[in-house]
Amino acid sequence: MSSCVVSCLTMIQHIKIGVIGGSGLGDAIGGEQGKTVHPDTPFGKPSSPIVQTQWQGVDICILQRHGIGHTLNPSEVPYRANIFALKELGVTHIVASGATGSLRENIAPGDLVIVDQVIDKTYRRANTFYDCAAVHLELAEPFCPVMRQWLLQTAKTKLASHTVHESGTYVVMEGPSFTTKAESNMHRAWGGDLIGMTCMPEAKLAREAELAYALIGLPTDYDCWREHDPNVTQMDLLSEIIGNLKKASDAGIALIKAALEDVSLLLKTPSPAHDALKLGIWSNKEHLDPAQVQRLKVLWGRYFD
Repeated sequence: MSSCVVSCLTMIQHIKIGVIGGSGLGDAIGGEQGKTVHPDTPFGKPSSPIVQTQWQGVDICILQRHGIGHTLNPSEVPYRANIFALKELGVTHIVASGATGSLRENIAPGDLVIVDQVIDKTYRRANTFYDCAAVHLELAEPFCPVMRQWLLQTAKTKLASHTVHESGTYVVMEGPSFTTKAESNMHRAWGGDLIGMTCMPEAKLAREAELAYALIGLPTDYDCWREHDPNVTQMDLLSEIIGNLKKASDAGIALIKAALEDVSLLLKTPSPAHDALKLGIWSNKEHLDPAQVQRLKVLWGRYFD
């Protein structure tokens, strides 16, 4: 057995799942009972207090990406603080959700999408923990294949009545305004399936923290590439979008809870993310500032022992 596999197996002898709720799902899970902690990190405070509890007997940590009351727009979410805090609390895997627009006719509002690829168009956000070093990580597959298999297997057996798409490319725009029609059609031409504002740098930072990460896309509408019925008022359209978000959010929570009934796949199958830094620290460690090494010990400390 390779040293990589050994270290991966060592890291996941105990499962703790971070659940990052976005629009809709964040509100739905925000009232969960458990121990509430208010962590601080080298990157400031996370978006919300973190609730430590259990679902289906599995330890979980719940974080609301946009803060209590949805007060943070996507560009202002403290992504680094969120991921750092979850890592420090012992999280090994993250299941995140995010409301999106659909760029494909066959991905209907209210469906679920187990995202497998990303096109990152963000430009205002700090997207690495390692400003003090040369750290270069593999990101060809930005989502954990083991977690995706785990969710998809659950969807087939426990959520057969709901449409769950096995893959999808998520185009991440900066926001907070939505796209123009020209942009929406361009994203479709690029091969995008979903359009949203929060997947990056969250997925990238999770990889830097050696956390397995999966994303459930919650499509609420067809963005603006598809013409709306002119007889539907804007208020009625908004009500329809909110209804689609609730439908997708409820299904997303049901999928996560059903998946947590059996985490054996996560325990027995190493995630590539759990050793992401093994070949990723390119700096000569002897030349790094010891204070910075200590500051980020939660993330990379095992490589400096």
